Amino acid sequence: MPVKVPPAPSTQDGATLPAAFRGEAELIVVSTPAAGLRATLEGLQSVRRAPVAPLTTLLGESAAELRPVFGLEEVAAAKARRATEVSGIEVPDLSLFYRVQLPDGTPAEARDRVFARLLDRLAGEKAIDGVYVKPPTIPPLWRLDYAVDVDNLKLFDVFERFTSRQGYLDPAPGGVDARWAWTQTGGRGDGVQIIDIEGNWRFTHEDLTANQGGVVAGTRLDDVIDWRNHGTAVLGEISGDQNLFGITGIAPNANIRTISHGGIGSSSAIRQSADLLSPGDLILLEMHRPGPLHDFASRNDQDGYIAVEWWEDDFAAIRYAVARGIVVVEAAGNGAQDLDGRLYETRPSGFPSGWTNPFRRANRDSGAIVVGAGAPPVGTHGFTWGNDRSRLGFSNWGALVDAQGWGGGVTTTGYGDLQGGTDEDRWYTDDFGGTSSASPIVTGALAATQGVLKARGRIPLSPARARALLRSTGSAQQDEPSRPATQRIGNLPDLRSLVPEALRTVNHTGTQFTGSLAAGQTARWFTFGWPAHWHVYWTVVPTIPRNGVRQLRWKVQVERASDATITYWIEITNLTSASIDVEARFAVLGQ
Repeated sequence: MPVKVPPAPSTQDGATLPAAFRGEAELIVVSTPAAGLRATLEGLQSVRRAPVAPLTTLLGESAAELRPVFGLEEVAAAKARRATEVSGIEVPDLSLFYRVQLPDGTPAEARDRVFARLLDRLAGEKAIDGVYVKPPTIPPLWRLDYAVDVDNLKLFDVFERFTSRQGYLDPAPGGVDARWAWTQTGGRGDGVQIIDIEGNWRFTHEDLTANQGGVVAGTRLDDVIDWRNHGTAVLGEISGDQNLFGITGIAPNANIRTISHGGIGSSSAIRQSADLLSPGDLILLEMHRPGPLHDFASRNDQDGYIAVEWWEDDFAAIRYAVARGIVVVEAAGNGAQDLDGRLYETRPSGFPSGWTNPFRRANRDSGAIVVGAGAPPVGTHGFTWGNDRSRLGFSNWGALVDAQGWGGGVTTTGYGDLQGGTDEDRWYTDDFGGTSSASPIVTGALAATQGVLKARGRIPLSPARARALLRSTGSAQQDEPSRPATQRIGNLPDLRSLVPEALRTVNHTGTQFTGSLAAGQTARWFTFGWPAHWHVYWTVVPTIPRNGVRQLRWKVQVERASDATITYWIEITNLTSASIDVEARFAVLGQ
């Protein structure tokens, strides 16, 4: 049986990126809180009377401006504070991030020269804590041949059905068992909203007519076939229409919208997405970038590409979304990188002084669900990619990676190598791949799960709970020679185990603590680490009876200590003239 996917991106065909995927680099500036910078129509100002004239002069020499990444500084700061207060998740100050804007029409070579000059000079300004270039964002796609030969595509005469080729819909361990989820009320993603962030899509495709919300922000990138095919393929995996032809998405009843990072940048796209969604909804990040191992100025392969949360503004935006209760699914990237490697312990030049490695969650945690690329079952479409669910050679891996999806052999909308012709709206592919194809599979599985919960009147999974369930359920990663399961990409979701676990309720009771209070005394106890998805009822009772006397009063206060945990503060007052012993009892009404 022929082998389909090469083991690594740096030495094999399929690594080279098409010219159409060349995006624009961004120069990001992080100001110090003490500077109190404000970018106004009249130019840079400081609300803390910090000197801004040197910075204004420096930018003016290059006809450059600073634009707030996350909108008006006061509004961005208030949003970050509010998200922190509500969730207990510490959100970075969004008002500190700026993007260097050059005049429209600045040629790419001139832009790069200006960025290089400003990079050095801005780093020396007192008002600046960090300044770095973000390489262009591209989709984490893996195909053996990016080019689409329209003249030689398979022609069609009638509507064809390809759902039998969508093995990722099948039962575990080969697929996520979406067909079982469809038998459950809400299991097609009913009531769930998703925003896909990337470059472009074809919303006129014959199999993407229902529950599509179109582009709600950003400018579509390069209205050419490479961007368009990629976005179309992603949408098909998640929300392809349920009909008698073509393919069917994992969660076809979910409402899916899109935001292009074109013109606004990836971090702004994430923030805008979060503001359009509700807790339990999903953001899909279909993007990766060349990391510190990759010289993006001189190379056009994907070796060294990594997840976007590496960059400070993207991390902050993801953190904000997660604090708002949005489940963020992030491609791990196609760079064949060990994200636990020592390389990622070194602070990149220009990153803020307080930087720590985001790939080590003990340092800090974006809250995103990171997805790697695994092999589909042997024999899929007549090929082998390696042992089922083994790490594909191009996929990044490490403790950061939470779950996997098929990284090759995905049948979906777009490209036209399965069904082609002159009408792009009727194109389908058998060969969508990369962490590009893996991430929508995980997104679709989560949307189906949230739909079941919503249909039963249950609270949707929080980001932390969704991540924990993906790690504790599903079909285990397998070994492949030279790519052992210790190179973690996680489990492939299995909806038949994921959904029941999300719905599981266990009622139990107990005594959490005992204590004594002197006459008339009021005291407060706290108990922490309670899972946020549990429904807990508290009572406090005296342990020694005194008939006919009101002995105590209590009240419960609640702290959302994190996305995953709750702290309860129980205040007890002795209403008698003698000391009393008490016990605090809990009843978990559902977990």
